[in-house]
Amino acid sequence: MFILAISIFGITSNAINSLIQQYGYLALVVLMALEGASLPLPSEVIIPAAGYLSATGALGDAYIAYIAVLLGNTIGMAIDYAIGYYFGKEVVYRHLRLFHIKQSSLDAFDAWFDRNGSFAVFVSRLLPEVRGLMSLPAGFARMPLKKFFFWSILGSAIWDVVLFAFGYYLIGTQNIILIIWASGAFAVALYLVYRLAIPGIKKLKKPRHEA
Repeated sequence: MFILAISIFGITSNAINSLIQQYGYLALVVLMALEGASLPLPSEVIIPAAGYLSATGALGDAYIAYIAVLLGNTIGMAIDYAIGYYFGKEVVYRHLRLFHIKQSSLDAFDAWFDRNGSFAVFVSRLLPEVRGLMSLPAGFARMPLKKFFFWSILGSAIWDVVLFAFGYYLIGTQNIILIIWASGAFAVALYLVYRLAIPGIKKLKKPRHEA
């Protein structure tokens, strides 16, 4: 199973690298917009790839690349927010499979947003695998746009710059031993964050008045 996972990761990474090299900043915007809109594209691969290609000179200006990543992220989050805002919870829940989202996960994030509002939006942008989920509950609740974008962009900017720097400074060193150790440590750190955060969020499935 581990070998299969590494193999799939390699295929995904190669495909993403190829798209970014071929289409440059446009590919970054589109890929990150899809990731921000809750589609199963890993920012953990896309953003370090952008950093790496910037470091090697294959992509171009690192600052523009980072802005393209953050812009794509923001577009994707705005799409999910608009879906939640205009279509509402009932319609979204009937079509969850189109979003590749489990109802239990969305229930948990909806309850977490109900209790924590802006804080939940900010923190969710720092969680691997589920970063885009909070946009839908924010849309359901019709969170003010200024607050939604401020906290979403703040959280995403931190996440994006960490991953971008990882790709730029570590992978860009071309030191294979450093790459292997850094990648392993980074993957473990992301997994631990995910495993520690998600159970706590899922405990909040019931709205506050039912607790």
